[in-house]
Amino acid sequence: RRDVLVPPDFMTEMVKRGWTGNKAGQGFYKKQRGEGGKPEYAVLDYNTMEYKPSQKVRFPSLDAAKAIEDTSERIRTLVHGNDRVGEFLWKTISANLIYTANRIPEIADDIVNIDNAVKWGFNHEFGTFELWDVIGVEKSVARMREDGMEIPLAVQKLLDSGKKSFYERREGRTYYFDFASGEHKEVPARSGVLILKSIKERTGVIKKNAAASLTDIGDGVACLEFHSKMNAIGADTISMMNYSVKEVGENFEALVIANQAENFSVGANIMMLLLGIQEGEWDEIGMSVRQFQNANMNLRYSAKPVVVAPQGMALGGGCEITMHGDKARASAESYIGLVEVGVGLIPGGGGVKELVLRAVEDATPDEDLFPRIRKVSETIAMARVSTSAVEARELGFLRESDPITMNRDRLIEDAKQTALAMVREGYTQPHQRTDIPVLGAPALSAIKLAVHMMVKGQFISEYDAHVTKKLAYIITGGDLSHKTLVSEQYLLDLEREAFVSLCAEKKTQERIQHMLKTGKPLRN
Repeated sequence: RRDVLVPPDFMTEMVKRGWTGNKAGQGFYKKQRGEGGKPEYAVLDYNTMEYKPSQKVRFPSLDAAKAIEDTSERIRTLVHGNDRVGEFLWKTISANLIYTANRIPEIADDIVNIDNAVKWGFNHEFGTFELWDVIGVEKSVARMREDGMEIPLAVQKLLDSGKKSFYERREGRTYYFDFASGEHKEVPARSGVLILKSIKERTGVIKKNAAASLTDIGDGVACLEFHSKMNAIGADTISMMNYSVKEVGENFEALVIANQAENFSVGANIMMLLLGIQEGEWDEIGMSVRQFQNANMNLRYSAKPVVVAPQGMALGGGCEITMHGDKARASAESYIGLVEVGVGLIPGGGGVKELVLRAVEDATPDEDLFPRIRKVSETIAMARVSTSAVEARELGFLRESDPITMNRDRLIEDAKQTALAMVREGYTQPHQRTDIPVLGAPALSAIKLAVHMMVKGQFISEYDAHVTKKLAYIITGGDLSHKTLVSEQYLLDLEREAFVSLCAEKKTQERIQHMLKTGKPLRN
C-alpha cells in the first residue's frame, strides 16, 4: 500500500509555495487576526489553493455517541453509522485492518504483539485486532467484500473454522487466534502483571456493590477496585471502603486500593451533591462528608497496611484517598490534585488536613512555618494538579518515600509487593496525630492580605477570594490567636464546616451547575 503514501498534487504545491506549517506562518491552516485582534484560523481550500474562514462542524452521530458509556459500543455505533462520520471511519479503519492482517508474519509472529505495540506505542485502548473484534469480524468482512476488498487468507481461515473473533476468554484466561496454526492459543502470562478482570473470573469477588469490589489477589492481599462511572465517589464507594478495612483486618495481611480503568477516580459525585443542595439537605450533606472523612481515616489507621495505587486522574476525593493510605504506589503518569475550588468548594475528605500535616511534619523546631503553610494555601487555592507522579511528590500529594511504577500494567502487582514488604518489615498500626502545629491569627491575616492584593490585581475574582479565605481559616487553625498544637479531628471538623457552608452559597451552586453542563470551571 505504498501508493497511499504518495502525496497529492496540492501538497506538492504547498511545499513549492513554502506553506509548510507553523514556522512558515501557514500550512493547512493560517493563523490571522480577526476583530479586536483576536486570533482566528483560516483553512486551506485545496481545490482553489485559497484560505477561507474555518467553520465549526457538528455531526449528530458524534453528539449521540458521547452519551454511550461503553467504549466498544460507542465505536461500533460510529463505525457502522450511515453518515459521513461512519463513512470516514469505515474507510480508514477497514483499510488499516486489512493492511495489518497482511503484515503477519512480516513484522510480528502473532496478533498479540501487534496489538501490544499499537496500545503501548500510540496509547490506544484497543490494538488493531482487538478493535476488529469490537466492530465484529464477520460483519466487517462481509462489508469489505461488498466494497471489493481482498480478504487476507488468515482472516478467512478464522471464519472458516467457525470462530467469530480473534480473541476469546475462557475461565479467566485470554486466547488469541494464531495465524500459523489456525487455532486459538492462550496469551502467555506476563511476569509482574495482575489483571483484575481475569482474577475475578477465576475466583469471584469477596463482596461488591454498584461502585466497588473487593477481590482476593493472592498471598494474603485483597484489592479494593472502584468501578462506578469515572470511578466517582459516592455512598456505595464509602461503604465498600469501610467493609474492606474491616475484612482485611480480620482475614488478610494487607489491602491494595487500585483499578485498571483509565482514571483512578475523578472525585466526588457532584451531581448527587447538587441534588442534595437543591433539596436543602444540609444535615445529610454534612453527614456524607463526615462519613467520607471517617472512611479515609479508617484507611490511614487500619490495623493492616493499606497501599493506594493511583493511575491517570486522581482528583478531589480520589486524591484524598491516595493521601490516606500508609503508602501510595503511583503510576508515573498520574495526574493528582485537589481541584474542589474549581466548583467553589474546598476539599472536605481530609485533603486540607493531610497537606497541612505533611507540610509541617519534617520542620525543625525553630523554623518559620509560614512559607510551608502558604504553599499549602497556594496549592489548593490554585487547584494545582500534578503532571506526573514525580511532580505529585513536589506538591505534597505523594511522599518522597512513595514509590513510582513506570509500567502501568505492573502497577497492581507492584502495589501488592509494596504492601507485602510492609508486612515483612513488621507493620505497626499508627495512631491519630494530636500535635499538628497551626499558626493562628497572624498567619490568617497575612494570607488574607495576599488574597486582597490578588483581587486588586484582578488575578482572582471576589468569590475566589471568599473561598480562599475559608481555606485559610482551616489551615491556620480557625479561631486561634497564636501558634497552637491541634489534632487531625480538629482540622477535619473545620474542613467539614467550611465545605457545607460553601454548598449553601449561590455562586458555588452556579459553579457546580456549570461544571456539570460544560465540563469547565466557571469564574464568577
